[in-house]
Amino acid sequence: MNGDEQLLMGRVYGCDHDDPNPGPLPARTYAMLVGGPLDGLLLDVTGWTAEEIGGGVALSTELSRWPGGRALYDPGAGASPPLGPGVACRFYYSGDTP
Repeated sequence: MNGDEQLLMGRVYGCDHDDPNPGPLPARTYAMLVGGPLDGLLLDVTGWTAEEIGGGVALSTELSRWPGGRALYDPGAGASPPLGPGVACRFYYSGDTP
């Protein structure tokens, strides 16, 4: 694991790098991002419907194949084992888009 990957582990997507509390917050629900440039980050999905979660996400990142592009993540098939407090599911990397 390189330095960039270590910085991302356990952080919430969208938190600033210098945020004093970049980790998950109580009473929030998260999806764990697996693979790709955002591997290990948590995505806040509090209040999302099952349909919204099922649609996956395209997340802006400078770490994708195209800087300033989006990393695509889709939900995994079937149920995920529990991943820790507040983590309800996993989204798996499926590619990048400009």
